[in-house]
Amino acid sequence: MKLATAVVHAGVRRDPSTGAVAVPIYQSATFQHPALGQSTGYDYSRTRNPTRSALEEAIARLEGGSRGLAFSSGMAAIHCALQLLGPDDHLVLTEDLYGGTYRLVENILQRRCTYVDTSRPEAVRAALRPNTKAVLVESPTNPVMRTADIPVLANLAHEAGALLVVDNTFLTPCLQRPLELGADLVVHSATKYLSGHNDVVAGALVAKDAALGERLAYFQNGIGAILGPQDSYLVIRGLKTLALRMERHQANAREVAGWLASHPLVERVFYPGVGGMLSFTVTDAALVPRVLASVRLCLFAESLGGVETLITYPATQTHADIPAARREELGITDRLLRLSVGIEDVHDIIADLSEALAGAHTLRELRHAPLAHGS
Repeated sequence: MKLATAVVHAGVRRDPSTGAVAVPIYQSATFQHPALGQSTGYDYSRTRNPTRSALEEAIARLEGGSRGLAFSSGMAAIHCALQLLGPDDHLVLTEDLYGGTYRLVENILQRRCTYVDTSRPEAVRAALRPNTKAVLVESPTNPVMRTADIPVLANLAHEAGALLVVDNTFLTPCLQRPLELGADLVVHSATKYLSGHNDVVAGALVAKDAALGERLAYFQNGIGAILGPQDSYLVIRGLKTLALRMERHQANAREVAGWLASHPLVERVFYPGVGGMLSFTVTDAALVPRVLASVRLCLFAESLGGVETLITYPATQTHADIPAARREELGITDRLLRLSVGIEDVHDIIADLSEALAGAHTLRELRHAPLAHGS
């Protein structure tokens, strides 16, 4: 079955007693035992719930993995994955990664870690230590869209006795399947493209092999940051249009990136050629607040991957926890804006950005214009 078909049939045939096409929402915390020492496979919803199981099996299938696990957020999923490391273990991470991951690793878990440009395999090789147990990669990175050679990094990690963990939130299994490229574990903020409608917060892990999946399931149950049945249902519903949405996101993003690249007020566009995410820098930081105030179709909001186009200012939003000097080094400057390109008509998206940039430029010129004589 092709992926575009598999997403449509996510959760189907889960209720043979009624033939319900949509997966039922099992809004139950506990389940009756048939008899002493017997179980239906469902005892308590923190451990396992039928609606969540439908989602977890669907995600595992889409990523080509052995075990899928659904969480209450993407950060909860990453937190669970990091339980694979002990207190003395070393972690290598993408240097320009999502600010929430940086906050978790650096300020909360305080892991032994090294940040490197994971688009450069030689930098990853140099960062590996005898106690390195995992390499955590975003590809493309958030927000400057660097891409990693996943097969090469998988070989480097495995030679060092480490796992390769890939955040596949931006591309989804429609555009990239890291496990088939050699990764051991895939992480998603399912809030984003998997659910696709900005109406649910969720996370997911997919393990390549059963043993790793069992270890993670143990942590998932013990920590308890699981996804509830209502939200599991919403993610399953979103998955059904994933392939169609990703086609439109990508087609629109390519056209918007090309238009931005030719705009006189845009200094640089960051777009890897795939997916619906891009970033761009404007020629003057003074343009940023005016653009954000002027957009009408594009929504000035955090998050990404929904059907609506969102514009974000990473320096003060998604990456505020990274020190300012470090942000500058990584290219997350006060002139950088990030776009999650939606599935609207692309001409409307471009028209909105065009009007916002034109209005911002006009206001800037008026602010800096010399006063007329006698004024």
